[in-house]
Amino acid sequence: MVRSIVKTTGLTAAALSVAWLGFLGVVYTKMKAPPEQFGAFMSKLPVPFYFVLPFETLWFRARAGTFNVGDAAPDFTLSTLDKSGAVRLSSFRGSKPVVLVFGSYT
Repeated sequence: MVRSIVKTTGLTAAALSVAWLGFLGVVYTKMKAPPEQFGAFMSKLPVPFYFVLPFETLWFRARAGTFNVGDAAPDFTLSTLDKSGAVRLSSFRGSKPVVLVFGSYT
């Protein structure tokens, strides 16, 4: 009788562990998707699931990117404020330092 209970408990724990790891895999995959898809997925997730997710760890790993210190920034072109022309990042390479600031000052 005791062996039966231990075996059932062990199988239940193993099944729950596999289900939890599978769920973490799905959430991690969704975190790597575009923000709109991730937001749509998370909006349908029941609140109790938020308590069993290592959300911060998964988020930082999913959104880490592939750049390393010392890598060149990807080239891009932006229009000037007065829309009279365009500026390309690579035009500054080797001539002067460039600081990119992304954010809101409002």
